[in-house]
Amino acid sequence: KERASNIIAVGAGIIDIGACSTRPFAAEVTETEELQRMRQALRFVREELPDAILSVDTFRASVARMSVEEFGAAIVNDVSGGDADADMYATVARLKVAYVCMHMQGTPQTMQLAPTYTHIVGDVITDLSRKVEALRSLGVKDIIIDPGFCFGKTLEQNYMLLKQLDAFHIFGLPLLAGVSRKSMIHKLLNVSAADSLNGTTIVNTLALSKGAHILRVHDVKAACEAIRITSYMHNID
Repeated sequence: KERASNIIAVGAGIIDIGACSTRPFAAEVTETEELQRMRQALRFVREELPDAILSVDTFRASVARMSVEEFGAAIVNDVSGGDADADMYATVARLKVAYVCMHMQGTPQTMQLAPTYTHIVGDVITDLSRKVEALRSLGVKDIIIDPGFCFGKTLEQNYMLLKQLDAFHIFGLPLLAGVSRKSMIHKLLNVSAADSLNGTTIVNTLALSKGAHILRVHDVKAACEAIRITSYMHNID
């Protein structure tokens, strides 16, 4: 509850809640366990912040459905982009909520073993294009694009995505960048994830300069400051 309240107090517009780790090589969590964890977390947050906009980080349609129907979650944030659960797209369409369609090569358990692309930016755009078309065919209207930094990408591939992030404006959809304290930062700088706030702020600012609309972060205050400065610079004559 305290964490959720602090997130809103320092400027966040959305609280993203996950109950199943998707870090590289993370242990798998059963559907039953994820449902129990998510229900408990959402209950705590709703009691403290009844009007907060909630996003649920899940690749399971059953968890998405429970979160929306029982707690009014407004966004489903799916790291698999629908690949992990064949019912996800139809479920999101029925629920009429926003959907974050992220690109991931493989699964959290396999994605960093040997990520391979012909052309990283083109391949990710092609994959997301197919998914956006499928979502739209079912009537999903609110789609957010996430290229999936560090989800099945090498260090170099992540920075190629960042360098050409503006290419994803081809979709005409909101663009989300989630780089906070990830390996693309702390491995390059040879620091721990805990010591990568400065690098995270730099990469967030670069993403904003390439037109990212949403930042998924741990350090909300620092991210809000980056957004405020970047926005001010772009809007002065």
